[in-house]
Amino acid sequence: MSPVRRRDLAALALGLAVAAWLLVRTWYGDLPPLRWWLPAPLAVLAVAEALGARTLRARLDAQREARAGRGPTAADGRSALLRPVEPMLVARLAVLAQASAYVGAVFAGIWGGVLLYTAPAVSRLAAAGDDTVTALTGLVSSAALVAAALWLETVCKVPPDSGDEGPTARA
Repeated sequence: MSPVRRRDLAALALGLAVAAWLLVRTWYGDLPPLRWWLPAPLAVLAVAEALGARTLRARLDAQREARAGRGPTAADGRSALLRPVEPMLVARLAVLAQASAYVGAVFAGIWGGVLLYTAPAVSRLAAAGDDTVTALTGLVSSAALVAAALWLETVCKVPPDSGDEGPTARA
């Protein structure tokens, strides 16, 4: 599985920002009002993935230290605290991270396009003020989701064993 390319995420977000701006510019008066809670699921998912990345990193670091003989041992009585990390869990989290990065980029583009239209229209349209706050919240939540997803993807990478010869080593 190859890592997510940052330029693909940027191109996706930029393209959707332009498309969203064009659509919002055309049909802004017909759209329902944007409520403050619309970007909340993105923020919740970003927090959950960031917490998951932090927890997984701590568990993987503890597992690597235990394998190297530097971690807790049975004599310490703390070895029971070290729960092994299931490889399939890491693989599933890596897939979740990649999917979330793309979802975050899509919504960042959409919210960015809405913001590009509503921010300059605050002085001439009454509804644009609240919609600007919602779009800004959505853009920040989407960017946080992309950042958390990329961090989780980085945590899920398996470092090569010290005995591997490098790129010719096979799994």
